[in-house]
Amino acid sequence: MKKLLLLLALALFSLSACCERAVAQTYVKLNGLYALAGVVNPAVEFTISPKSTVQTEIVVSPWESIGGKHLLFGILMGEYRRYFRGHNDGWYLGANAGMMAFDISKPYLDGWNIRFENRYSKGYGFMIGICAGYEWQFAERWLLDAFVGWSWMSSFYNGYSMDGQIDLYPHRPVEPKYPDPFNGSSEWYPNKIGLSIGYRIISPQRYRGEVQRRRSGLGE
Repeated sequence: MKKLLLLLALALFSLSACCERAVAQTYVKLNGLYALAGVVNPAVEFTISPKSTVQTEIVVSPWESIGGKHLLFGILMGEYRRYFRGHNDGWYLGANAGMMAFDISKPYLDGWNIRFENRYSKGYGFMIGICAGYEWQFAERWLLDAFVGWSWMSSFYNGYSMDGQIDLYPHRPVEPKYPDPFNGSSEWYPNKIGLSIGYRIISPQRYRGEVQRRRSGLGE
């Protein structure tokens, strides 16, 4: 899991570096809603056309155990966004895809309460989904990004009891002839929700002005 988190961080850093070389208007963001729950969700969003952007993000829950339940996972996601007015301004719709690895006790709703199964699963998966949101720019370089997303998730995993014993007979529509701990599931789930604050780290107009001033200085 530590290797996965390192790879996710490197992927986010690499894309940020690519954005800088491409001189696209670029925002770095942090999801404040997730941060309140102890989950880290940084993102980089850069412009590709007057009404379109691409965002990459990672979601990391570093908690190996909370109240005796497992809640360790990492997600890497890429997303295309189409704005109605203009990039980073107002309402948008998006499509995303991502991959994940996890060691978690599956959550479920009990009335209005979120509870966790008295077991856990270790595995990996992928997701394809859609999202909607609204971005509001304030000050010179800052913005707020409110969003929600829903996706089709497919996961592949082994199940364990809380004392670490592997489940050799997980529930399946068709039971195998011999004991097999490997299991899988596919279902619709919310894959993102939040309120992120963003800061513009690259402005194409300002960058081009600096380049022109440097060239003028060299020509003198």
